[in-house]
Amino acid sequence: MSELEESTSYIDVEPKKNDFISTNRSQQSHVESLSSGSLDKIRDILFGTQVREYDKRFSRLEERLLRECTELREDTKKRMDSLEVYIRQEVESLTEVVKKQQVNRDEVLKELTQEHKHQVEILEKKLLDLDEQATKATKDLRQQILEQSKNVNEDIGKKYAEILATVERETQEIRNDKANRITLAALFAELAMRLRSET
Repeated sequence: MSELEESTSYIDVEPKKNDFISTNRSQQSHVESLSSGSLDKIRDILFGTQVREYDKRFSRLEERLLRECTELREDTKKRMDSLEVYIRQEVESLTEVVKKQQVNRDEVLKELTQEHKHQVEILEKKLLDLDEQATKATKDLRQQILEQSKNVNEDIGKKYAEILATVERETQEIRNDKANRITLAALFAELAMRLRSET
């Protein structure tokens, strides 16, 4: 039970009957002793003590309520301040985490960019080397083809000269053989004529 409920229950409790009876008796005797007076004095005499007692109780209750409200206000303020500090710390912590993550992402992105740039440079160098090798291989192949073409042409020329010489030699031999045949034919004809004449 809170202090407010205790004070409320304390207010609602009726005074003890004996105290009330004794108070009324003293008031009645006092009223009887006073033959004159105003109604306010009589009222003050009859209910003044209770009214003052209730006023004191209300004053105490009001003071207690004010104190509890002040305490509650201070406690709420402390809790709000504590909550504000906690939220600020959490926000700062989250902000720091986000900043660190951003820095890490930037570093990773920078590393990836540098790695990509390095890989591109390596690839460009390899392509340049391949281009140079292909150019050199093409040049060597052309040189080899040219040399082989020269060799083939020389071989063809030699073969042609050899064939031509052979043909000329064979032609000369054939001509020589033909001349020998004509000579033989003339000899045979002359021999036949001599044989005819002798016969």
